[in-house]
Amino acid sequence: MAMPLGLLSENKSLPQVESRVSNMTHINIGNQGLQKKILRKGNSWKTPSLGDQIQVHYSVCLEDGEQFNSSRSNGKPFAFKLGQCEVIKGWDEGIATMKKGERAILTIPPELAYGEIGCPPLIPPNSTLVFDIELLSWNTIRDITEDGGILKKIVEEGEGWACPKEFDEVVVKYNARLENGTIVSKSEEGIEFCVSNGYLCPAMSKAVKTMRKGEKAELSVKFSYGCRETENLSSQIDSGIHSNLIIDLELISWKSVTDIMGDKKVLKKIVRDGEGFDRPNEGSKAKVIYIGKLEDGTIIEKNGSDEEPFEYTCFEEQINEGLDRAVMTMKKGEQAIVTVSSDFLNGCLDVGFVSAESTLIYEVELIDFSKETPFWKMETDEKLKACEIKKEEGNVLFKVGKFWRASRKYEKASKYVEYDHSFSADEKCQANALQISCHLNNAACKLKLGEYVEASRLCTKVLDLDESNVKALFRRSQAYLKTSELEKANDDIKRALVIDPDNRDVKLVYKELQDKKKRYVKYETSIFSTMLAKMT
Repeated sequence: MAMPLGLLSENKSLPQVESRVSNMTHINIGNQGLQKKILRKGNSWKTPSLGDQIQVHYSVCLEDGEQFNSSRSNGKPFAFKLGQCEVIKGWDEGIATMKKGERAILTIPPELAYGEIGCPPLIPPNSTLVFDIELLSWNTIRDITEDGGILKKIVEEGEGWACPKEFDEVVVKYNARLENGTIVSKSEEGIEFCVSNGYLCPAMSKAVKTMRKGEKAELSVKFSYGCRETENLSSQIDSGIHSNLIIDLELISWKSVTDIMGDKKVLKKIVRDGEGFDRPNEGSKAKVIYIGKLEDGTIIEKNGSDEEPFEYTCFEEQINEGLDRAVMTMKKGEQAIVTVSSDFLNGCLDVGFVSAESTLIYEVELIDFSKETPFWKMETDEKLKACEIKKEEGNVLFKVGKFWRASRKYEKASKYVEYDHSFSADEKCQANALQISCHLNNAACKLKLGEYVEASRLCTKVLDLDESNVKALFRRSQAYLKTSELEKANDDIKRALVIDPDNRDVKLVYKELQDKKKRYVKYETSIFSTMLAKMT
């Protein structure tokens, strides 16, 4: 790995440099004897990374010798890629610790320079080299695809720290050209596109997700990421030319799009940011203005106005569920466009021109909201009352088959009375009774939803409060049956029969358990017989 040796300069030693740093502490880099003395501190906290294109000025001499090479003599900085074995190892390790504008003396032992061979006639074998290095700047180069397919060189840093995500809509300026300089496409006014849909070529989407607002970059794009699978460029590049691309790309701005559910069924694009950090949650009173449209612009729903916003309770099925979930991610004053798939059409199908495949687009603004009083701010009597109300709301939902929402109500109800250190003796008895009721009802929901492990956990919480609770033993045995934990199910059923021998439901589960155990024994016998037959 060649050390940068430019034109030989006049012979000059470095005594002035050494005298200025004689009182400075050596910084040891690594464990092979590399040392650094800082002559001038840098003007940033950043240091370069592997692959970055570095620009430095340097001069070098042998230890206790005279300067024999310098980039400063011709005024032309030396450039190289960090960590790519383009320079001696001592440079790669030492310059990686420097900041922009920093000037330092690097004392590099033979093992990190030219070793036992040296570089005759200037550098004898086993020579320690002393470099005066000034880190002028660097361009960050990133291998975005980790296969050399897209290399990004940052020409101008962006602002902030955030980068566009998969569903965000970005505005960019670009100039795409072949390696021979032929321009194949450009946009000086700016073009808007969704990152996930892409534009021009695959490299554009991949690169823009690594950029910050205002950032300018140069992309070196291999043919596989530039032209293959891309109709936009295929008509402009001769099919016989498998050319790589150079793309000058600038990220002007973007609008954040959030995948609310994580399954692309509800997408929210922020049109105007809200204020603060707080957001509505389940049970919050929200004031909104919204218009619901089909993709062709047909208005099918409209609620609220500037004079009188529409007020509703979050997650109470008072508006489209997809829109409701999006509102619970918004901040006060935020404006957004929410795209809702057909899975959340709800009552909209009553409108004749709305089909089962329709996508709804909502323009919504969250004017204001207020949250329910949290349980830790309530008096004990308020906690008991709130628990009772939420439990009854859960009961109503359970009766109409809305088990998931009923479960959420029971969970919320139990939290009001979960921490009982402030309750009096009578209040504690009421709280325990409410907890038992909420956990039992929630366990019934979990059984309906097929969440058997969670159902057994809730029943165990009940039995911690009341070890003779027949309903808890009964429902936990049902959960154990579904997960084929037959011994545990058998123990619970037997305990329940001892407590309530005439309970018809318990008897039915006991019979089901016995039948299942018989089938299991029969299955084991069949497997064992098959194994014996193969062995003989």
